[in-house]
Amino acid sequence: MSQSPDNLDTLPVTVLKGVGPRIARRLERLQIRTVQDVLFHLPARYEDRTRVTPMGAVQPGQSVVVQGKVELAEVRFGRRRSLLVRISDGSGALTLRFFHFNAAQQAGFKRGAAIRCYGEARGSHSALELIHPEYSLLPVAAHAVMEESLTPVYPATEGVHQLSLRALTEEALSYLGKPDSNHGVALVDWLPAALVRSFRLTSLPAALRYVHRPPPNAPLELLAAGKHPAQQRLAFEELLAHHLSLRRIRQRAQQLAAPAFVGSQALVEHFIKRLPFMLTTAQQRVLGEIQLDLSRAHPMARLVQGDVGSGKTVVAACAALVAVQSGYQVALMAPTELLAEQHYRSFREWLSPLDIRVVWHTGKSKGKTRSAALQAIAGGAAAVAVGTHALFQDEVEFSRLGLVIIDEQHRFGVHQRLALRDKGRLGEQRPHQLVMTATPIPRTLAMTVYADLDSSVIDELPPGRQPVKTVALSQQRREEVIQSVRKACASGQQAYWVCTLIDESEALQCQAAENTAALLTDCLPELRIGLVHGRLAAAQKETLMAAFKAGELDLLVATTVIEVGVDIPNASLMIIENPERLGLAQLHQLRGRVGRGSRQSNCVLLYQPPLTETARERLAVLRASNDGFEIARRDMELRGPGEVLGTRQTGEMQFHIADLLRDESLLAAVEAAATRLLELAPENVSPLIRRWLGASVDYGEV
Repeated sequence: MSQSPDNLDTLPVTVLKGVGPRIARRLERLQIRTVQDVLFHLPARYEDRTRVTPMGAVQPGQSVVVQGKVELAEVRFGRRRSLLVRISDGSGALTLRFFHFNAAQQAGFKRGAAIRCYGEARGSHSALELIHPEYSLLPVAAHAVMEESLTPVYPATEGVHQLSLRALTEEALSYLGKPDSNHGVALVDWLPAALVRSFRLTSLPAALRYVHRPPPNAPLELLAAGKHPAQQRLAFEELLAHHLSLRRIRQRAQQLAAPAFVGSQALVEHFIKRLPFMLTTAQQRVLGEIQLDLSRAHPMARLVQGDVGSGKTVVAACAALVAVQSGYQVALMAPTELLAEQHYRSFREWLSPLDIRVVWHTGKSKGKTRSAALQAIAGGAAAVAVGTHALFQDEVEFSRLGLVIIDEQHRFGVHQRLALRDKGRLGEQRPHQLVMTATPIPRTLAMTVYADLDSSVIDELPPGRQPVKTVALSQQRREEVIQSVRKACASGQQAYWVCTLIDESEALQCQAAENTAALLTDCLPELRIGLVHGRLAAAQKETLMAAFKAGELDLLVATTVIEVGVDIPNASLMIIENPERLGLAQLHQLRGRVGRGSRQSNCVLLYQPPLTETARERLAVLRASNDGFEIARRDMELRGPGEVLGTRQTGEMQFHIADLLRDESLLAAVEAAATRLLELAPENVSPLIRRWLGASVDYGEV
């Protein structure tokens, strides 16, 4: 089916009544440019205005339609000037309160005037008010017609309010008739009829009509839950568009060339032999998958998921050695300076004895150090460059970049992945890409969020590791916790005390850690106590961590900077203050700093009562499980996928109607439908992606 100018996706929104250049500019803020965009600007929720409630039956907190007569209207002067309108209907009375009003509006509320209002009742039974209700004054003799459908509430923007959006939608819905009655214009269903039938989907026009104007008997609970067949039809199509867009990235990547790393693996084998531990079966399996990818002449795009402590970094180092042995450079990028710094230390420690130069480059690198790193990267003297996203700024030139390793992938978006791939192009070749995350993602979610990547899971912890025992204690038992630290350290163990603050300010976090360290030094004078936070210079942090690792410190007080990368087998006790302020995934990461030796380890969650219901649930999940995948699944249930994947902030994967968690059951069918659509009508894929993801999505060259 080809796209032609008589489709609603090319018909400008200015053809709708009342949309001039000024309103069109405002609508653009809602990504509404065409009549099709109006139809796919879907309601966020619904209000039931199809029946009038007698005023005497109205309950506080209820959203209702009431109808009656005006008894009195007066302006009250208190802390804020307000217009109060008293209305009654024979069964009871209510007050309408307006803080924003004009003289003409006030004059309209004549005694005896008939009025209908919609709003939420607030106050007590004896003095219920509707504050700024929507209202209309009615002809006295008339029985005005009630709404015939549930009233949709749309995402709005300044200058474009609900009444305007409902009027626009009403007009746009008229285009869903037959093309000959709509000036020859139609909404195209990009899903072929055979596909719609085989997946038992509602027709597209019927789904849109229902979602915009649900009838009075529509099941409100089903609609509120997003589970109505009409909503599911649209969610299915939206998930399909996202899946196809990512699949397209994969297809295009497979058409690109990459250096094939074939031949001897002697460097990797030598490195593995030098390690003080054996690779687990899972690490060996994942490394085998990576080596196979790297031997091919198109770019690898592989996601490696592994729980805290499963050994992803060692696997990444082996992958780097495959590239280095073939004469290529490797770039390892992490989202924060601290994580990048810890990777740099590990890689330098492992690779320097093999005469492989590792350099460090971040936005904060300055002076001679910066110049030397840039020169070494450009000249090829540095085989491995570790840093933050600063590695991919214009000033950084690689000599022969063959492999890009990205850690904590969920903090980077799809477009950043593509930009990195293109940064390392050598003629027609692109570098291979290895992506790692310690925030495990349930398989069905990974199918949607990372459909452009092959996926490997390191699902085994090194032998001898015991699950960490976790308890939650109130701050009122702080003294007991301090005594348990004393006892553990007296028996030769080491401990962490982690300070978290609700305020994101680094200065306040550091202050809290400093205060805690001072208090613990007073309480535990016999212990050697160190303090690490984000404001320390890199050299100071390194010295302190080295001292802790060498057993020269008993207790390390820290902010959440120690969330990642620190491996100290003798540390077997962790105290986390105010754990209710952190997400489950971050708590699980922190807890993963202990339990790295063969000794039983413990984690104490020292919370501030009273806990909210959600915080109580989160801490219960952590006490019950050490399985990162299970914890990630529950974290998504409690916080939503956007929070867990970090997509709230990055703007990636924002859905109109689909919900990754709620619609998880659709994902397998979506994958099958994508394959069918590519077989039946590949020309429909681009307009389908454009409908849901917008015209800005260009997955060719970034």
